[in-house]
Amino acid sequence: MSSSLSVYLLDVAATRALVGSRDDQLLEVIRDNFADDLARDDDYFSHAIAQGAPTAYEALHAVVHGGPFSEEEGHAFQYGYAYKRLCSLTGSFLDNDCFTPHRGDWLSVVDQGLKALGITAVSVEEFGYGGLPAPLPYTFTPGCGEWTPQQTAQALDQFEATKRAVDESGQAPPLEPEVVEAVMQCLGWMRHAVARPGFGVIGFRS
Repeated sequence: MSSSLSVYLLDVAATRALVGSRDDQLLEVIRDNFADDLARDDDYFSHAIAQGAPTAYEALHAVVHGGPFSEEEGHAFQYGYAYKRLCSLTGSFLDNDCFTPHRGDWLSVVDQGLKALGITAVSVEEFGYGGLPAPLPYTFTPGCGEWTPQQTAQALDQFEATKRAVDESGQAPPLEPEVVEAVMQCLGWMRHAVARPGFGVIGFRS
């Protein structure tokens, strides 16, 4: 079974602040302009909704209002997808072809590649288990994680330090070509983020 990674460039603090913001104008805009998307998601999750899970809009309303959230086991995924929808609407989608689809421990393998280049401030595996902002309930799918502006800037500094060391020694860490490609894609995300003050990366694994 394969997984996918959806990665967004956005103002991390402002996006987190949408949770519990009670911004009914935002909800109205989403309902009016993305009704077909909401209906498509409801059709896809119709079985879970029939079992009591919230609809896409109900979940979105709960996220924006900070609750109430269903306490039924197995319903929390809808709040995760609602938060992902907020990220997709307020942020910019980043190229993720090295990660979608992916299988097994690929995110961990890329993290090892990052560490081999001295980059420890960020982790792509974090997108799989980092968790949603409070007070959203925990859900395994979609997994969610974020790279703050401080983390992305630190990660790029770490990479530049490694580059200088490699230039001096002439010896680069031995990495498989596909890992190098994925690491370069991650560095691209970081560069997009540091180019915009306050921006970072939020990713979802599903």
